Amino acid sequence: MEAEVGAELCFPQLLNSSCRKPALAWPEALFLHIMLSSISVLTVALNLLVIIAVSHFRQLHTPTNILLLSLAVSDFLVGLLLLPVEIFRKTSCWVFGDLMCSLFVDVSFVITTASIGVMVLISVDRYVAICDPLCYSSRITERRVTVCVCLCWFLSLLYSNLLFMDDLFKPGRYRLCYGECVIFINFIAGVFDLVVTFFAPITAIIVLYMQVFVVAVSQARALRSQVVTAVTLKSSMTVRANKSELKAARTLGVLVVVFVICFSPYYIVSIVDENVLNASFVSFVIYLFYLNSCINPLIYALFYPWFRKSLKLIFTLRILQPGSCETNIL
Repeated sequence: MEAEVGAELCFPQLLNSSCRKPALAWPEALFLHIMLSSISVLTVALNLLVIIAVSHFRQLHTPTNILLLSLAVSDFLVGLLLLPVEIFRKTSCWVFGDLMCSLFVDVSFVITTASIGVMVLISVDRYVAICDPLCYSSRITERRVTVCVCLCWFLSLLYSNLLFMDDLFKPGRYRLCYGECVIFINFIAGVFDLVVTFFAPITAIIVLYMQVFVVAVSQARALRSQVVTAVTLKSSMTVRANKSELKAARTLGVLVVVFVICFSPYYIVSIVDENVLNASFVSFVIYLFYLNSCINPLIYALFYPWFRKSLKLIFTLRILQPGSCETNIL
């Protein structure tokens, strides 16, 4: 009997302090491994293509695409680091030690918080482009956007380190047994995190995009009814620019809506007591949270012609030719 109990433990030599191995039926474990591993590989591959495209082609070095590049980097890290570790954490005993567990939790919060910050920056970018188009080129420059993106990642790192300071200084203080990796945030810190990384960003995104939507609808009606006419070459260029910005706003609007759909259940569940929730449902919410990183590049492929052209050039290895960075991609 003791041998059977020992076989179910993560560390049989630590009978009184070892966790039990995850009790997953083999069909469920197999399904999780295949599905989540496929999502992880797809997430890494698609976001790597976005990173190569935006980084390589000079024509794509625009403020909006710099934001998309930052988002692709965070999504790439989700597929490369967070999803594989999450699969292991859910299906196996944690054997990497308390310090690695604390670092994983810290890094996961840095990546996801940076993603949220970039989404807010994307909303600000579209707000200025649609609501104040004449000042867009002077206000939103590549240099300023790059500084904002770097600041976003730095603040995410600082915030995550402050949030998990106790766990980083004393790894494993919140685990109940050897063989588990837990994410623990006390009530006060949890409420603060909920406001900083969910309610405040989501409110800002909704308010900004509501104003973008109102202006976009009025501009679209004006364009259809030909109220705004191209009297001179300059005005005709403005009309074309408006059409381009409106299309970009719709595409990025889809990106933001999908982000809210994927992230909201995770934060809503974090408010509720885990004991009243089904473990499978909690796992589904976490995987939906990570799935957003795979969906984002698919949105680019559906709505951005430049991304599809970039894929052709990448897959045919034409980007290796001299001067390929100057290729007309738009």
